Amino acid sequence: MAGKKPKSRAAAKTAPLKKSPASKATSKSSARKPIRTKRTRPVAKSKARPKQRIAISHHREEDFKADGLRPYAKYRDLGIADASHGLARAHVIRLMGPCNPAEVSKLHFHDVDFQMVYVLKGWVKTYMEGQGETLMQQGSAWTQPPRIKHLIMDYSDDVELLEMILPADFETIELTA
Repeated sequence: MAGKKPKSRAAAKTAPLKKSPASKATSKSSARKPIRTKRTRPVAKSKARPKQRIAISHHREEDFKADGLRPYAKYRDLGIADASHGLARAHVIRLMGPCNPAEVSKLHFHDVDFQMVYVLKGWVKTYMEGQGETLMQQGSAWTQPPRIKHLIMDYSDDVELLEMILPADFETIELTA
């Protein structure tokens, strides 16, 4: 059949195609065989969590409460802990001025999986183990790795911070000098 053309389209569709030996080797599809891959780590089965809800929080002055971790701060809970069934917590923190370093500058750490802080307003001067002193101003953000030792050194009278933490409930351990 080499060199001859079929007489009609129907004949062309039914005419057997001859393959060259080179095309035979490449014509074996890998789709016919299962592809095996190496797993570098076992796949962990995730624990079933309750379905999360939507959390909406609008600014209201009366939502700032002095019942949080720090006596020199007021907290506005954003409803994330309830909506996520304890997966995470988010709140706005107002540090009450003027800053009293004897009260606020206590070295501590939090037993958390994740912590992030964003400066909404004002400024705060922090110390973090391995980082040293850092001035955080409006628009600054930082993460604090789990159990990192840190403290607040100073802050402006109008400072407001957004803090996000996983899990919602965690322990704070104050360290003595």
